[in-house]
Amino acid sequence: MKYLPLFLCLFVGANAQAKTNWSDFSLTYLNGSNYELGDEHRKVYTFEHVAGTTWGDSFLFVDRLESDNGDNETYAEWQPRYKLTDLDNGVVTSLYLAGMVEMDSVSPKGGEGFSFTNYLAGFGSDIKIPGFDFFQANVYHRENELGDDNYQTTLVWGLPLGALYFDGFIDYASSNDELATSFNMTSQLKYDVAPQLGLTSKLYFGVEYVYWNNKFGVQGVDERNVNLLVKYHF
Repeated sequence: MKYLPLFLCLFVGANAQAKTNWSDFSLTYLNGSNYELGDEHRKVYTFEHVAGTTWGDSFLFVDRLESDNGDNETYAEWQPRYKLTDLDNGVVTSLYLAGMVEMDSVSPKGGEGFSFTNYLAGFGSDIKIPGFDFFQANVYHRENELGDDNYQTTLVWGLPLGALYFDGFIDYASSNDELATSFNMTSQLKYDVAPQLGLTSKLYFGVEYVYWNNKFGVQGVDERNVNLLVKYHF
């Protein structure tokens, strides 16, 4: 837990004088039938909150996964980034000190559960790409509770495609003595039906697609998973 004091000192201090420039939170329902590592049929309920502040930005999500066989899992990530500087007239527009906390709790039906918390710290950037609403690149050193440390690169994007919206992330985590190299691309393609329903907030229908090699670092466990998606922004 060597990164925990850094998180507390940096972000508690930043929040003491922070001003929120914008924020958004949403609820998502997913339903898929091709999950690996456990029951293949699952429903997922996701809460997300994202905000831009005078000190940087923050992204938080909590997943509640409920399997048809009775297994349950709660997974959460908090990803704060503290802005170091803005850059003018370049592809890279901002640099950040980036952190992440991963928390997972698994409760198999009739079995013994487990949980873990991982801390990640590194550097992030905003990248300007024509047509994209945003594109971020972050690199981390991972302090894993249940194994040796390793490294992770994360890309995040949002791209309007006419009436559709395409967003998602890529996580590439290096191997260590216990885990294989892992590649996870999770993306959503969705359509906002709010205008047709007279709603002022976005209501998306679409699909989420997961392309995951060596899921959670388990050699040979590859997931190709399509989920039906409903997402409402408040």
